[in-house]
Amino acid sequence: MTDSQGDMGFSVELSSALAEALSWDGYDIERKELYSDMLNAVRDWSADLAIANISITATHETEMDFSQPIFESGLQIMVPADSAATIAILHTLASPDLTIAIRVAFVLLLGDGTIMWAFERRAQLYFNRSAREAWFPSFCWAFNLVVNGGFEERVPRTLFGKVFGVVLVASSLFIVSVSVAKITAVMTVDAITGSMNSVNDLYGQRVATIENSTAAGFLDRRELDYETYADLDAPICASEAGETDAVVFDAPVLS
Repeated sequence: MTDSQGDMGFSVELSSALAEALSWDGYDIERKELYSDMLNAVRDWSADLAIANISITATHETEMDFSQPIFESGLQIMVPADSAATIAILHTLASPDLTIAIRVAFVLLLGDGTIMWAFERRAQLYFNRSAREAWFPSFCWAFNLVVNGGFEERVPRTLFGKVFGVVLVASSLFIVSVSVAKITAVMTVDAITGSMNSVNDLYGQRVATIENSTAAGFLDRRELDYETYADLDAPICASEAGETDAVVFDAPVLS
């Protein structure tokens, strides 16, 4: 970082302390602000050393010498905070459990409406139609009974219809409560845990990282597709703009 006093930051202060401890006072220390080209500058001798959050990897150690580690890091996945709720809703709607529950509910409501049609078809005009014509109105009647409590003008008139209607209303309270609780639970768990919890969740997603970084090498080894950027600001802006689903980079920096 730079302020009115000049360069500042952990790496700047550490390099200054190193120079003082090694009696480099007679040397003119020139700092160059580089990012992904830091290691290339050391390779081609345009820089004598590099100091930053440089990952000590087996590949790097084949061509460079490192100091003792000064920080234990790791990689991290960063996703937009507001994406969890939307993904949770989509995940819930697409879940096999919910699909099965909807199908079962449809069959039950269709069956309930058909039974009520059998009881009421001679007692009121609404149900007085053939089975081929009555299946959809009967289904709508049962659906409205479960959701809204039924139509006031279509209250069952026969004894069996009245008894069956009471059973439907009582059972619908339990069915609706369980269904709502299940959907809410799935959405809540997904929203808490997030949509991407490990590298295995990155497949098929739009992933971004810094070019020539340790994260890029890690994604290459896992055969993941990703977009590269020269610095961290660009992928963060792309994430905020909805152009990428996840940013993978050093954990302390992302945090």
